[in-house]
Amino acid sequence: MSLANPLHHAPIPTLLARMTIPMTVGIIAILAFSLVDTFFIGLLGTDALAAVSFTFPVTLLVTSLIMGLGTGLSAVLGHTLGQGKHHEAALLTSDTLLLTLLLIAGLGVVGALTIHPLFTLMGAAPALIELIHDYMLIWYLTVPLLAIPMVGNAATRATGDTRTPSLVMAVSGLVNGMLDPLLIFGWGPVPAYGIKGAAIATSISWLMAMLVSLRILRRRDRLLEWHGHGWQVRWQHWRRVLQIAIPAALTNLLTPLATALLLMILASLGTEVIAAYGAASRVESLLLIVMMALSSVLAPFVSQNLGAGQPARARSALLIAMHFALFWQGGIALLVWLLARPIATLFSDQATVIDAISDYLHLLPFGYGAQALVMLLASALNGMRAPLISLLFGGIRLFVLLLPLAWLGECAFGLHGVYGGMLLANLTAGALAYLFARRHVDALCQRRLAQI
Repeated sequence: MSLANPLHHAPIPTLLARMTIPMTVGIIAILAFSLVDTFFIGLLGTDALAAVSFTFPVTLLVTSLIMGLGTGLSAVLGHTLGQGKHHEAALLTSDTLLLTLLLIAGLGVVGALTIHPLFTLMGAAPALIELIHDYMLIWYLTVPLLAIPMVGNAATRATGDTRTPSLVMAVSGLVNGMLDPLLIFGWGPVPAYGIKGAAIATSISWLMAMLVSLRILRRRDRLLEWHGHGWQVRWQHWRRVLQIAIPAALTNLLTPLATALLLMILASLGTEVIAAYGAASRVESLLLIVMMALSSVLAPFVSQNLGAGQPARARSALLIAMHFALFWQGGIALLVWLLARPIATLFSDQATVIDAISDYLHLLPFGYGAQALVMLLASALNGMRAPLISLLFGGIRLFVLLLPLAWLGECAFGLHGVYGGMLLANLTAGALAYLFARRHVDALCQRRLAQI
């Protein structure tokens, strides 16, 4: 299999670029259509937009679990495919999709039954609860339609194909964007469903993505197989995936938790600072898109090559990705430094907010390369089936370094101290990640290889 699979023999820089570009396009498309969705809901009024905003922590929790399952499958599946065990890979994929369906459907039912008490506890006003109920009841009951293609696409990426999953999710986002105005506001014989229409449009787009993803897994990738094993093997597959999925899901949840705590630090500096941070963090997510894409393709690359008995190639890919991250994000930082104030004026016309955004963009992007090193190491560690070390690095960056340094900076120097503390935290975490990659990844790869 190694000779036939470019993941095992093609030049690493070229291959990573070929895998990363489609993922980048897919992520951009998904973000764009998410903004379109928010735009149409915003046209319903402030209450509708506030209601959907209240749902973000809950939807993030569920999608983090789904992404964790996808990460777990991708890591284990990559090793299995790297060993040339295609039938075993098909059984593993099928069992993980069944596990995903059971977990997410069960979570959806529990969520649907607890909408009122949960969102009341979160502080939603009574006027918003009914709007939240209308939206979340549909979302909860149909979220398995999202879970299946997300995990299925992770399986396809584990084969080395990043173009097809990106296309599936991008087209799904396009369908959602086209259905939003039709179902929210109505047209001709189609009634106006309001906020329910947004949830229905999303569910239809998920259904389309699920059907396409399952067809690809069945017909092209041949990764769906429901016969030839019993529940004992199925339980074993579930255990292997969950050993990676649970820490990966927790890692996904670290950032929103740390963000909530960081907002508490910033809140003492005034509403304008909170507004500025919200705008600047959106710019930050755009500036890190390429790194998000690169980290998502690194895990299957590493896992496949470990499965194929090529640990040196897995380590080389990580170091090549890290060096590229420093070069790429360094260039981005210089560009943003020059354009910081014009970018800031796009988000506000208040001088205080503009100054706060501009100061953020003058300083923080110079730490994005280091931040990307942590992202890339975490992804590679998942591919090596070492998710607890990945979780540890994420926790160190956010809770040992970033939050304490931001708090100390705020106490000593105000807003600029917060920004300086965040930059120092990212630089320190990045240095630790790079040292770990240079000194310990090779030995870790060798240990994982011995366990195959």
